Parts: sequence; C-alpha cells; structure tokens
Amino acid sequence: MERGREAFLSSITAADLAAALTGDPEALDVHLCLVERDDVIAGCQVKIHCHCLTVDGNGRVQPHRLAEFMRNAVADYAIPRSKLASAKARDAKFNSTEAVTALVEQARRSFTDLAKTGEGGEMLLFLLAERFLKLPQILCKMDLKTDSRMHYHGADGVYAGVTPDGTLKLYWGESKIYKEAATAIKDCLASVAPFLIEPEHEEAERERDLILLSDKADLSDPVLTDALKRFFDKTSPMSKRVKYCAVALVGFDAAFYPGDQVQAVADEMAAAARIELKKWRATIGTRLKQEKLEQVEVELFCLPLPSAEAFRAAFLKAMGQSA
Repeated sequence: MERGREAFLSSITAADLAAALTGDPEALDVHLCLVERDDVIAGCQVKIHCHCLTVDGNGRVQPHRLAEFMRNAVADYAIPRSKLASAKARDAKFNSTEAVTALVEQARRSFTDLAKTGEGGEMLLFLLAERFLKLPQILCKMDLKTDSRMHYHGADGVYAGVTPDGTLKLYWGESKIYKEAATAIKDCLASVAPFLIEPEHEEAERERDLILLSDKADLSDPVLTDALKRFFDKTSPMSKRVKYCAVALVGFDAAFYPGDQVQAVADEMAAAARIELKKWRATIGTRLKQEKLEQVEVELFCLPLPSAEAFRAAFLKAMGQSA
C-alpha cells in the first residue's frame, strides 16, 4: 500500500489498524462462548467481557481443542508482521511454504516449557484483543526473547486503537490465569497499573516498552509503520497524542463446569457464569479503586475455566512441551 508523504505525516486511521488484524474472528466462537459483553461498573471506565468454553454436540467442553486452536495461530502472535509478510511473499514467488514453515517453527521454539508459564494466557489475550476487540498487536514481544526459558519483562502485549480525532490509544496488555478468581484479578490489575498511572520519566515501568515501540512497532506496511512510530518519538508532537489504556485477561477455576462423566448444558453454564459475574465485578471494582485505575479505560476479559492448571498443561502439550 503506497500512500506517500501525506500519509506519513498524518495520523493512523481506524481503517489502517483494521487492515493489520490477523485471523478469522468466527473461529474464536468455535471455542469460546460469549456470556456478557461491555459489562460496566459505576464510577469506572472498565468494560468487562465474559466468555466460557463452548459445549460440543456430546455435551463436553474441550480445553485441549482451545489449546490446539491457539497453537495454530502461533506465528501470527510471535512473529513480527513485516517478517511474516516477507516470508509469505517469498513462498508465493517460489510456489512453496518453506519460508512460512520456518517462521512457524521459530515461533513455536520461542515459547517456554516451564510448567508455571503464563504464555498461554498471553497468547489467548492476543487472540481476544485482535479478533474480539479488533485491536492489533503492534509490538511482538516473543521476537525480543533471547532465551526460550525466560520471560520477557514488560507488558504481556501492546495493542493499538485510535480515536476519531487521531489520538492513538495504546493498550498495555496483562494476563493472569490462576486457580482463584480474586487472586487473578488482584495480580493482573496490580501488574498493569504502573504502565498506566506512573508519571512520565526515564525510570517509569513503561519506558522500556516505549523505547522498543519507537524502533520495533510494526504494522507490516512500511509507510504505516513509520507513521505509527512517530507517536513514540519524543521529539515529535505526535508523542503528545497517545492515551494509555489496558486490555487484560483473567482466567480462573469455575465450579459450574460439569465433571468428566456429566454432560454440560451451554445455557445452564452461561446462566451460572452470569450469577458469578456479579461477584467478579465487585472484586474488579474494588481492585480498580485500590490501584487508582477508575478513570483508565480497561478492556477486561473474564474467562472461567474447568481448571487453570489443566488449561496450562493442555497448552504446553499442544506446543509440544511437557508440563
């Protein structure tokens, strides 16, 4: 896409960001059932979205199928857009899949095999941010890792939106998948809070990611990428047109899922989740106030699971690792 110097000097548009999105949104619906969307809390700017695992024709939930679906999107998550686009172009030129296959393997190897890894939650946050909220990832953190057994220090992802007046909404990502809902909510909001409310200075928690964004931000198209990077150039007036927001995922055990020998009924599970959501909403409201995040825009996904540990193990297995 060639847009010339005018585009370079202009703000990023919603259409520009939409063009960078990856994957089929409907594929997400095969594995996750929406229970509530845009649930709000008085006095806060949070929007809560609740999903449950879907129920198949045999009355079963399929966490392993969810993990396999996540694995199949690994290159979209872990490989920079421009690098993936170059590989696709090379494969098209030589009628091959060699270049893309190499990047898929590179992506898979970048994940850790540590039993307590949170990378499954981070990747699920990516899928929900891009396919449900239409917020493209603009910093590929997995590409920055130098050791597959180490975690990247910083936000769990960086995503972008734009307002009608051209202000860039920078969404700092954070995910926590624990056994207890209250603990996941507490730790998730505590982890993301410094990126949102600390004053601007060189020692701020977000500073390293902002420096990376000024160099590594990627929308695949070079002209759009250059325009995006201007928002992170401290010498540019565009750097004053960035609003900090958050997109977060909390996953936790939920008792309303049936046991192994009991068939699930989707409507009953959704009804039970709506009842529990009242408790989760109260906990979220309390934590937002304690972290001083009431006036920050937060997109928060609640994902009740049959077992947080089993989900983590299923993801490691799908990635060819052992829990």
